[in-house]
Parts: sequence; C-alpha cells; structure tokens
Amino acid sequence: MNAQERPPAVVVGVDGTPASHAALAWATEEAARRGRQLRIVHGLGMPVVIGAYGASGRVAVEDQREAGRDLLTAGAAYAHRARPGLDVATVLAPEDAPAVLLNEALPEDLVVVGTRGLGGVRAIMLGSVSARTSSHAPCPVVVVPNQERPPPRRGRVVVGVDGSGSSRRALRLALQEALVSGSQVVVVNSWEEPLPADAVSLAADARAAHEEECDRRSEELVAGLLAEAVDDRTEHLETRVVRTQANPVDALVEAGRDADLLVVGSRGRGGVRGLVMGSVSQGVLRHATVPVAVLPPRPEDG
Repeated sequence: MNAQERPPAVVVGVDGTPASHAALAWATEEAARRGRQLRIVHGLGMPVVIGAYGASGRVAVEDQREAGRDLLTAGAAYAHRARPGLDVATVLAPEDAPAVLLNEALPEDLVVVGTRGLGGVRAIMLGSVSARTSSHAPCPVVVVPNQERPPPRRGRVVVGVDGSGSSRRALRLALQEALVSGSQVVVVNSWEEPLPADAVSLAADARAAHEEECDRRSEELVAGLLAEAVDDRTEHLETRVVRTQANPVDALVEAGRDADLLVVGSRGRGGVRGLVMGSVSQGVLRHATVPVAVLPPRPEDG
C-alpha cells in the first residue's frame, strides 16, 4: 500500500524531547478516539550525499539511523501500552522533521507536533520554516503544549470565526472534532472596530449606537456561519457563542482556557472581522495552554 492508498491517520513527529512525548501522548489518544492509524515519524535531517565524509561519516550516519530506530520503537511501545490494539506505523526518513511530516501527511490526516523540539517543527505555524513549506501542509496541524500527560477531557472545542474562508473551514473542523468527542462547541467572534476620528466628541448615545452596530454585525456573521456549517450530523451538538469587543488573541485564549482544543484558521480579514489572521493564530499558539489546531491556508482563503 502506498501513501496515497492508506486510510486517514494521525501523524506525529517525535525527537525524544519532553515536548515531542507530549505530542505523542495526545496523538495516541486522538488516534484511538478516531479509530485511525497512528503514524509516528522521525526525520534524521542528514545530508543525502555522505561520500565526502568518508568512512567516519558513514559510521556517524548509521549511528544516527540506529538512534532514530530506537526512538521510533520506544514511541510505538508507548502507544501500544497506552492503547492496546491501536494500529501503529513508524516512519524513519533522511529529511528534516518538517519535511518528513509534510511528506507523510495526506489531506484527511491530522498532523501533531509539540511546542518545542522537532528541529524547529513548531515553525510550521510560527514562521522559521519557510512560508512555502507551511503553506503546503495538506491537513490541519495540532500544536500540543508541553505536558507530562494529556489532561482529562473537558468536553469543549473552541473555534474562532471572522467570516473568511479560513475561519469557515475552522468552524467545520471544530464541529467534526466535537462530533467525534461528544463535546460542546464554543464559537468566538471578536472585533476591534475603531471609533470615528472625532470619537472624543461623540455623545454617549452615539458611542452606544456605534457599539450596537458592531454587535449586530457580529451576531449576523456568526448566525450565518453556523447556518452554513451545521448539517444533519452536527445539528444536535450543543453550541455556545461568545461575541466580544476585545483583542482577538485575548478573546480566543480566554475562551479556550478550559477547552480540549482551540481551532483557528491561519489567515483572515482585518477590521471588524479580524479574528483569524496569521498574526492572531501565531499569538494564540504563543499564549494558549491547550492544544491548538491550525488550518494551513488555501489559495481560496484570500
């Protein structure tokens, strides 16, 4: 079976750090919950050509491969202990970690990484890996905070929406995740609409009217997105809406403080609909204390 023929999987990168173990633990539980294969991958990051290094270079490369195999064996053993009967596959490849993860991932997969380690794999979202690589991730990427073990399930999936194509996909993903886990969905729309230039001179009733208009637009936006995204499978899910005039990162991190998962798009629109932008998704990743799922951009997101 080649990669394109295998069923959807949860793909997790490991490198032996505590952060990657946290990602492995979360991915193991997620694969079991979804009934999917767990694919544990490790990238050696070694030169393709070693002839110039002579025999000593070949010995070093083989030592690196052996260490990588040991790491994958240990990861698979952990997954089998945690979830007996789970379908586990391991992948050792010469490329660096981001390249291996993105090469392995298919559109229906879920990629899981830790917040540290993995040769800078966190930069799939945070920018130190090239923009080209991150923009070609074919599926959602979940960044897991460094924890000794996954916390107990809280039954909440929080998603940020702003009306962009990216946030529409984020909402659909949040609904799917809630369907799998039987969770409540919390939909967050935050705005920072500036007042007119002469706001100081505005009467109190004019300020109130301005804020009321922003709130009305937010209410219409969220209602329209939910009407578009909810279907026969997800219509029974409990849904709560948080609409607030606040900094978008602060609003989403606060709403997701006790969530099982935060879901954000990777780009969006500015102004009143400015929640799911690249800067916001990066801000959420920096400050969130729970796993964050980021949907890589698509050309149609704009």
